[in-house]
Amino acid sequence: MIRVVVIAASVVVQVGLSSLINQHPQLTVVGTTSDLETFTKEFEQLQPDVLLLDFSSHLSSTWTKLQLISEQQILLITEDIESLDLENSLRSGVRGILPSTSTEAEITAAIEAIASGLIVLHPDYLELLPIREKVVANPVQTLTPREIEVLGMLGSGLGNKAIAKRLQISEHTVKFHVSSIFQKLAVSSRTEAVTAGVRLGLIML
Repeated sequence: MIRVVVIAASVVVQVGLSSLINQHPQLTVVGTTSDLETFTKEFEQLQPDVLLLDFSSHLSSTWTKLQLISEQQILLITEDIESLDLENSLRSGVRGILPSTSTEAEITAAIEAIASGLIVLHPDYLELLPIREKVVANPVQTLTPREIEVLGMLGSGLGNKAIAKRLQISEHTVKFHVSSIFQKLAVSSRTEAVTAGVRLGLIML
């Protein structure tokens, strides 16, 4: 059985959520409260798997009190998602966020998922998540067609003289292309250049 504690300012909401949970064969309510601060001492005894928190304006002070509860998995139900800092919420132990219009099936499914170690977000909330651009330490500059051709020959083990003969250019020009390839790929040897070329799909082995 998945053990659930229901936290809601309204007794009516507590009863409603508790009834909903207890109807599910795999879920059971082990406690309810409207005052999280006075209830923290009971968590160790109750050992809930999930806290179901009805986050209304009446529970605005609850956010800071969540810090008093360590290692708890929280399912948050709220009417005003835009007022929440989703990133900080996840750091505070929130593992699921659903709108107050969620169905019984959605709530019970979210509780089961969270108890299994998953994170649950309603699709409408995904666009509110901050998307960070990946910062590349050494961004790869685009190689010219000729440089890609030279890189491919490096991958075949050809030396500068052989490359110059095959491309009908001077060895000096080959050295210039090799130097440019090293700089753009942020490497210092032919082996590193070939490895980078393979990784980037510029060389087919």
